[in-house]
Order: sequence, then structure tokens, then C-alpha cells
Amino acid sequence: MLHSRVLRYIDEVARLGSIRAAGERLNVAPSAINKHVLQLEEAIGEPLFERLPRGLRLTPAGEILLAHVRRTIKEYSQVEAEIRDIKTLQSGEVIIATMNGLAGGIVPKAAASFCARHPRLKISIRVMFVRDIVQAVIDGEADLGLAFNLPVMPQIETLWKLDTRLGAVVSPEHPLAGMETLPLSFCEPYPLIFADKSMLIHGIVADAFSEAGLAVEPAFLTNSIEAMKCLAASGDGIAFLSKFDIAEEQRNGLLTYVQIRDRTFGKNVLSLVQREKRGRALAASMFADEIMRALRAAVE
Repeated sequence: MLHSRVLRYIDEVARLGSIRAAGERLNVAPSAINKHVLQLEEAIGEPLFERLPRGLRLTPAGEILLAHVRRTIKEYSQVEAEIRDIKTLQSGEVIIATMNGLAGGIVPKAAASFCARHPRLKISIRVMFVRDIVQAVIDGEADLGLAFNLPVMPQIETLWKLDTRLGAVVSPEHPLAGMETLPLSFCEPYPLIFADKSMLIHGIVADAFSEAGLAVEPAFLTNSIEAMKCLAASGDGIAFLSKFDIAEEQRNGLLTYVQIRDRTFGKNVLSLVQREKRGRALAASMFADEIMRALRAAVE
């Protein structure tokens, strides 16, 4: 570390109150330590120590510098430990439990980017229902969980979350695709693609139509996000999903997301979680950071 020896010299002199004692502790000639202390005092323009008959005592300037020195030494020790950990990333596995829409877009993209930099690490992506994702994280069967509308539980720590309201998802050729926003009633004439009742978003969408006074019957019902996206991309059907569900398809020009006006849909919160009070292994921590970067990029 730049100037690391000087920092250690200042720290030991302050602890022991003596340049000679610091030299003996560090196995360095006292004259060398004294030279560095004098050079630093000259550079700062203030004395760091009072020279007393029985030793040295910090001046006010010295107290300020010593606090900085000790913070720097501590931070550098942490950096060294992290670098050592990175060198030991020779093998291992990170398990993320997620939903099928996310497993078809953001998660594998982040995993591919991560593994390109850390080829000896393995990422396992497991698709589950929400209740199973929560249990897998609590039981330690998954390092991370990424899903919509996860319940708040004391055993779960949230690393990142965002309210990602559902919108109308259509093909780029759809008559509504060019609109920035649209009222829910504009969707009524088209074939509607609903999640079935086994999925939480079914209630969000059905409630929105009911509260808007629109009595509709979906043309398609499915518990597969992938099926919903395919149906929307291949005709005039409208699915109701979040931007994160179709991040890859929108980037590739296969689907378009159109916001519904007046926040008609209820909350649809996407969360990245881990088990509470459980220190993550370095690989899991680094992959969590990768996922969060991908999530932030998707909303920019």
C-alpha cells in the first residue's frame, strides 16, 4: 500500500509513545522512523508529536492524522482479505431460486456475464413458486432468491427491491404498441392473456379489471410466463407482465411494454433476498452484486 510503512510508523509511535520502542517493535532503525515522522510533519506543516522528557505525545494535528491512519490501515486489511478471497475462487456453486419469467431473461444473462469472468464457479438457477423460493432460502438450499411479491419474513433479508408495476405486453406490430400509456379499457377488445389462478399476478390483473368495471374473459390462461410471452409475440393478444419479465424480448425487439394509466394495477414488488443473519460466501455476494447491476440497468 502507498505509504504503508509510514502509516505503521505513526501508529506504533502513537501507541508506544516512543520512537525507539516503535523501532524495536517493527524491527526498524529508530533514526529511519524519526526521519519519516519529521518529513511528514514538514509536509503537513504541523507537529504531530510533542517531544516530552519521557516520550512523545500526540498534538491535536497528530490526533486527527492518527484517526485517518487507523481507518486506512483497517480498510486496507479488509481489501487484502477480499483480494485473498478472490484468489481462492477456484471452484464452488451459487444457487439462485427464481420464477420462470426471470429465469428466462435477467437471471441467465447475469449468470453468463458472471461466469465469463469466473469460469471455475457454477451458477445453478432453480425455477420455483414463490412459497418454495422462500423456503429454499430459509432452509439454506438456495443462496439467493429473486421473485415478485415475496412475503416479509423475519428469516429473510432483502438485498434489493423495486415496485415493478405490471403493464400491457404486446408485439411491436400490435395496434397499441406505439402508445406511451393506455387506459385499461383499451385492452378489452383484444385477446387477453392471463396468468392462471396458481400465480399471484392473476389476482392483481383480475382485480384491476374488476375495479375498472370491465367484465372480461381471458382468451388464454397459463401458469407459464414463457407461454404468455410467446402468445403475445405471435398475435394481437395482450399479456400483463412487468418490464423485468420481458427485458430480453424487449431488447431484441420481440415484445413491447406499455404502461397502464393511473397505476391501475396493484403493487408488484420484485425482491432479491438471502437468509437473515447468514453471512454470504464471497461467490454468492459477488453474484448478488451482478444481479443487482442487471436489475438496475433494466430500469434505466
